[in-house]
Amino acid sequence: MGGQSQYGGVTGHRQRQCGSCRARKTPADITPVTERTEVAAGGALFSKLKTLGVDYVFANSGTDFPPIIEGLIDATRKGIDLPTPVTCPHEHAALGMAHGYYLMSGQMQAVLLHTNVGLSNGATGAINAACDQIPVLMMSGRTPVMEKDRFGARTVPIGWGQEMYDQTALVREVSKWEYELRFPEQLPELLDRAAAIANSTPRGPVYLSLPREVLCEPIPTEQAGAPARMQPAEVAPNVAALAQAAKLLRAAEHPLIISQRGVGSDAAFEAFAGFVDSWAFPVCQYWANQLSLANQHPMSIGQDPTELLAEADVVLVINALAPWWPDGTTLRDDATVIQLGPDPLFSRTPVRNFPADICLAGETSDALVALIEEMGTPPAASEAIARRHRHMSARSKARCTTMIERAKSGSGAPMTKEWVSHCVGQAIKGRKATVFHELGAPMEPLDLEHHKSYFQEPYSGGLGWGLPAALGAQLADSDRLVFATMGDGSYMFANPTACHQIAEALALPIITLVLNNEEWAAVRHSAEGLYKDGLAPKANEVPLTSLRPSPDFTKTAEASRAYTETVLTGDALPAALERAIDVATRDRRQVLLNIAIQRTGAA
Repeated sequence: MGGQSQYGGVTGHRQRQCGSCRARKTPADITPVTERTEVAAGGALFSKLKTLGVDYVFANSGTDFPPIIEGLIDATRKGIDLPTPVTCPHEHAALGMAHGYYLMSGQMQAVLLHTNVGLSNGATGAINAACDQIPVLMMSGRTPVMEKDRFGARTVPIGWGQEMYDQTALVREVSKWEYELRFPEQLPELLDRAAAIANSTPRGPVYLSLPREVLCEPIPTEQAGAPARMQPAEVAPNVAALAQAAKLLRAAEHPLIISQRGVGSDAAFEAFAGFVDSWAFPVCQYWANQLSLANQHPMSIGQDPTELLAEADVVLVINALAPWWPDGTTLRDDATVIQLGPDPLFSRTPVRNFPADICLAGETSDALVALIEEMGTPPAASEAIARRHRHMSARSKARCTTMIERAKSGSGAPMTKEWVSHCVGQAIKGRKATVFHELGAPMEPLDLEHHKSYFQEPYSGGLGWGLPAALGAQLADSDRLVFATMGDGSYMFANPTACHQIAEALALPIITLVLNNEEWAAVRHSAEGLYKDGLAPKANEVPLTSLRPSPDFTKTAEASRAYTETVLTGDALPAALERAIDVATRDRRQVLLNIAIQRTGAA
């Protein structure tokens, strides 16, 4: 007969079920059981994730992880193909890396968090992912339900301290789907469902809670490695709405396009540039967090739509959470607004009352290309289009000239953020590079030209996003030059000790620029903007905004063997950036520049 397994079952052979006569059976009467390889659900978890296209599992482990650790060792010894586990010393870094990896690769990744406390640490990252429509498969252990008499039951006092009535409530509002694993055999199908929903239009994070006792139980390896039986549901624009939108845009005398969150793909980026040029459609990238059009494209009018929006008869809004400031903008009564994107109405936002006369729902790149094809070729001899092109081109050129002059005027000591952006833009010209901006180097002075060259923090306010997102992007594309530019406050929010440790452990040569003005500039500017005639604009010191005395951020990075410099004057910055790029590309070593910025600079 077989021996006793660690899960309490019998291995080897099984007796016939024949009641009281079982004792009289001989070996010849024993029916052999087909050998079946099993793995603990904790190991099966990783195996299944690999079949779903997950390359990395960003994790911060805890006392709920023993079955996962044991299962990983077991699955590895069995030769099962697994995603790479990445140890992240803080859960916010784990979510940020998954976010950045998706932005660069287009592939959903997974995060594994420690029970309720790890989930709470990662909740800000989940809010960011939901706001940015990023699919992330979030999982966290659940403290054992049983106190005794079951393998995996509670063993330390923390098992009682971490018990919650509703752990999932920590991320429910920002999750497209959530569930708690009840039985080990559910795991493959639940992960199929989670991944399919996360990647369906509009994309977003999902969450699965994992009780420790369930992870300790085995499932057959063939179930764990089975291919997905559920695919994402993608939406395409309504054909009639597409035709109506194209008709209105063709006839528009004062068209305007506002694009905020990029156009979705390299192909769409290229098609969009030709489309707006041929039709002479001006493009405003209002508070953009991805690049939709090269900064110096003749149809790029910058980031302020106010003037053109007031006279526009047709407005195409491309995936913009907030395409303009309602309190500072007046539209024509007869203006038609077309909203295009994965969720044109942004249905998870309770209050968003921008007009939506026509909605074109679909993945941004697909819907935009469909609209471009529906538009066709502009009339060859249209004087109206030619006149608009001349006007917008001249406007764009003047704007770029002014922008460069303004940036150069800020090259003193301390320098402005615009000067930093201008210098970074010049340093990366001709390189495959990406700038992550979180209250750091603003987009326009960077003079960017390529899709995936720029990402700004989501408009959810979850600070500390830029540094771990840049790490994830660098992991996804090792040959890319990646910058993380952020204010000093944002840098502190990023748990920089954890992020620099990850950068060293994974040999990720990102360049971190801390634009240090020793204050919460965004908060101060917000107070001054709301109370223009109030006390805040006149105050020498604005309460609750100072970050003085400033830490020496170079010491934080040096603890993980980063190359560091402090840059105090604008004229020293170009050479410092060249040294930083040389270290990152030649030595494959992370870099941090602590850059002194004017306190009165742009937020």
